[in-house]
Amino acid sequence: MTQIPPQFWSTPAVAAALAACDLPTILGEVRRANGWTQAQLAEAVGYSQSWVSKVLRGRQPLTVDQVRELSIRVGVPLHLLRFGARGDDDPTKRRDFSKAVALTALAGVALPRRPDVDETTAATLIRITGAQRRLEATTPARELARGAVAHVDLANRILGRASRSAYADDVRAGLSEAAGFAAWVHADMHDTGSARFYYRRAIDSARQADNALLAAYMIGSLGGFEIDADDPFMGLSLIARARREIGDRPLATARAWLSSIEALGHATARDEAAALQALQTAESAVRANERAVAPPWPWVFPFDHAKLAGYRALVMVRLERPEEAVAAFNESLSSAQPGAKQRGVLMTEIATAKAMSRHYDEALHLASNALTVGATYGSERVLHRVKTFRRSYGGPMTDTLRSFDERLQATLL
Repeated sequence: MTQIPPQFWSTPAVAAALAACDLPTILGEVRRANGWTQAQLAEAVGYSQSWVSKVLRGRQPLTVDQVRELSIRVGVPLHLLRFGARGDDDPTKRRDFSKAVALTALAGVALPRRPDVDETTAATLIRITGAQRRLEATTPARELARGAVAHVDLANRILGRASRSAYADDVRAGLSEAAGFAAWVHADMHDTGSARFYYRRAIDSARQADNALLAAYMIGSLGGFEIDADDPFMGLSLIARARREIGDRPLATARAWLSSIEALGHATARDEAAALQALQTAESAVRANERAVAPPWPWVFPFDHAKLAGYRALVMVRLERPEEAVAAFNESLSSAQPGAKQRGVLMTEIATAKAMSRHYDEALHLASNALTVGATYGSERVLHRVKTFRRSYGGPMTDTLRSFDERLQATLL
């Protein structure tokens, strides 16, 4: 079987089919990607050509087990489909699976002139964004960018057709999420202009949807981006605006998240007292949220003590308190394992803390590993962090440092 590149799964047509569990479309796209005839596809899945032909035309009902079996045989990542592992099946899923095929039309590249927009449209758009997010941790941003931008354009076209319907605000929220992901991808590419453009689009769409929580989430994300770009004062201003957007009684998750970003902003601006105060506020909000069953949308993961420890570590690096930074990093990483690219970012931060403590060999080893991550996953964000580490490095000139510099130059060239 031909190796299908990772970016194949994030193209709009395939992402939509994955979100809707539309196996006929997925098989057709896999066949085209591999350059197979219908007979070769039938051979790959182990069924007759006539049976496969019926599947591709949507005339052959499939059980969940058959979907799983066919997906495995052609290399479809099962975690990108909507159902879970064997044993999670529900009879309703078996009866209604074929109905999911209709959802694909909502997310295809070529739309009919008068597409129907209903209560499933926004959910489909959001599931596509979710599928793209699951790929982001291990896929170079440049391979995802085209699909992310295409999805934003698709959502905008659907909104144009749904603008006077009862579902318009839900579609606007889906457009906001798509734009927010496009912003994140461009930030990872260190394309700051495009990242800001898509963040603004995400904020505008959330406001037009009259969704204060989503708007605050996107404003806070832009604030974190500006702080990361070494503009803490703009970032802090945006965090204050995000709070105003939510109102006087924000959810505990929102309060913990915004206070953590605020702490990082104050630390970047070298305001130690304000940074520590913001961390205390975040800690209080995390304790208040400990009994929450699930994070409130649009947060995907709970904002817990491990998340807070990660922010505390970043704050302590910027406040030049290396021992506390390393302890906080250990606490964070013992509870949760970040994705590959985020691990690269964290390694540069730990390297900075180690260098402050004059553990220079450890620092260079961590930075070298981060450089490998940045090069492997094409993350300009990680490479930028590695360059920042090198500029701030104040240790002795050693053979280890010379070797690191040679690797960094070779990577950048």
